[in-house]
Amino acid sequence: MLPTKKTPPKQDLAGLTVLVYGPSKIGKSTWCSQADGALFLATEPGLNALEVYQAPVNSWEELLAACGEIAEGKHGFKTVVLDTVDNAYRMCADYICKKFKIEHESDLGYGKGYALINNEFHRVLTKLAFLPYGLFLVSHSQEKEIETRTGKHTRIVPTLPDKARKIVLGMVDLILFCDLEVTPGPDGKPTVRRVMRTKPSPNYEAGDRTGRLPEVIDLDFKVFLEAFNKPTAAPKAGASRPSAAPREAQPRSAAPDGKQAK
Repeated sequence: MLPTKKTPPKQDLAGLTVLVYGPSKIGKSTWCSQADGALFLATEPGLNALEVYQAPVNSWEELLAACGEIAEGKHGFKTVVLDTVDNAYRMCADYICKKFKIEHESDLGYGKGYALINNEFHRVLTKLAFLPYGLFLVSHSQEKEIETRTGKHTRIVPTLPDKARKIVLGMVDLILFCDLEVTPGPDGKPTVRRVMRTKPSPNYEAGDRTGRLPEVIDLDFKVFLEAFNKPTAAPKAGASRPSAAPREAQPRSAAPDGKQAK
């Protein structure tokens, strides 16, 4: 039962769990669709502009059924994309309320309803993450007021309830914040670049347990893969979650250009 040798770090993106979040229409689903053997578990409409394999999911029961088929392995998919994990959590809450014949999770009292929902949500996501496929979780972004010892400030985080967000952030290997970087152009006019932010910051939630990625990278899957697969020194022990260093990042959530992307 106990191991006799160390487990080597996973070298393939298809073996990792990734959270991709950001404003609507910035290109999150387009980015995920380029993953190897991608299958979308679509909990909301929004894939009409993409040619992808998708299984529409309208309830937690349907999600459980889809996960069961994926676990059987009788398919050629290599990456599961849960788009969005926000809607999946709401479906989980509806499932628990229906199961216990209550209208709201607070009706069970003493936090029991919330605990049942979070336990079920965590159970299913953990099983998905342990399957031999990559797992991409897609979420939207929101500004949230954070209170620290030095005062309050605004931070951009995924649009999940606090407990669900902690579950997701605790299990993923990569937290990728999709953003618009605005810089002055040669003619003095602002230029907009779609980017992914990969390292922790006081201004937004991000993280890279692999230590392979640059702090900011183009929101382009091919560019991302080149950076991820580039030979690099192994991350130092204890560096799985780099500490958040203050920086002058100014993430923006303005609407992107006219491309059809989510």
